[in-house]
Amino acid sequence: MTWNARAYATAGTGVCLQPDSAWSYRLVVLDRQLRPTRSFAIPGLPNRARVSASGRMIAWTTFVGGDSYSTSGFSTRTGILDTHTGTQTMSLEDFTITRDGKPYRNADVNFWGVTFTTDDNTFYATMATAGRRHLVRGDLTTKTAQTITDNVECPSLSPDGTRIAFKQAIDGDPQRGWRLSTMDLDTLAVTHLAETRNVDDQAAWLDDHTVAYTLRAADGEPAIWTVPADGTGAPTLLLNGAESPAPLD
Repeated sequence: MTWNARAYATAGTGVCLQPDSAWSYRLVVLDRQLRPTRSFAIPGLPNRARVSASGRMIAWTTFVGGDSYSTSGFSTRTGILDTHTGTQTMSLEDFTITRDGKPYRNADVNFWGVTFTTDDNTFYATMATAGRRHLVRGDLTTKTAQTITDNVECPSLSPDGTRIAFKQAIDGDPQRGWRLSTMDLDTLAVTHLAETRNVDDQAAWLDDHTVAYTLRAADGEPAIWTVPADGTGAPTLLLNGAESPAPLD
């Protein structure tokens, strides 16, 4: 039996990152009946996976080793697949970056946690460099990315496209853990959600009002929880023994 290190699905398209051998992993694209339609090897250890709302675009992030420039303790590779054209972008690090309004290039740039808009071209992601973690807006056609604000990790765009859910490092320090939050993309106003436990996950919107995420018990057993996206209410257990929530249609 093959187990999946990370999975996601929507609009009849699924993606799973699974072991290819004892030391390598493979990305597998699935159709609505969970039949494989495409697969290829990916470097590193699986970390994140996403499918756009239309089912066309797939993004993945892995942890990789061997980057001597890394000062954050880890390096990532984030890629994007267009399932319609077959175009593979194996690393976002080749994109032209604008940071704080100025052109920027640094060997230590890492991206992770992609989320797509409905045009299947624009995306949001986390970019880390020089000790700071930025929310970036990217464009696949122009292969560009520009920073929007700081201390945003693993964004997830709401169905109506107005907000992101994300994990925010407490006092800007990931060593202190993360607080599940949402941000209005017009005003950049942040709302801390009622979940106060450490959420180290890329949350998924079940609808415009509810986000789902994975928490692990002390024994490592995962469970999916939900919480209102406006900061009210309280966390609710949705499903024990599960992870990688996705809003299937």
